[in-house]
Amino acid sequence: MNKGLPWGIIIVASLMILFGLAEVVTGFTRNFFGITTSSASVFTYSGATIGAFYIAAGLLTLTMRKWAAALAIVLLGADIVGRVALVVGGLYPTGSLENTLAIIGGTSIAVIFAIYIGWKWKTFR
Repeated sequence: MNKGLPWGIIIVASLMILFGLAEVVTGFTRNFFGITTSSASVFTYSGATIGAFYIAAGLLTLTMRKWAAALAIVLLGADIVGRVALVVGGLYPTGSLENTLAIIGGTSIAVIFAIYIGWKWKTFR
């Protein structure tokens, strides 16, 4: 990686990419570390799309460009809205404590990442 990238940005972007990959896997397998999801095909595509948004946000953040950071924040916002829509639409089961905590935790982490990128706005070119 570029020596000029701040460690915080590298860590956050890497986590976004990793978590995005996990969401894509969960979308297609419907099970990830004990977290289960709906078997509806619409969830498969929705979950994979949300994961792809997360991955793209991480990659965009690594460019250190302001326009890319702004787009990353928009994609994280779409991730958050998508998660809420999955829950409201009944596609993400919240019948178990594990699933409920996973959706709350995952959504909270996406919010924190968006806030962090905004907080570091001046470091982007």
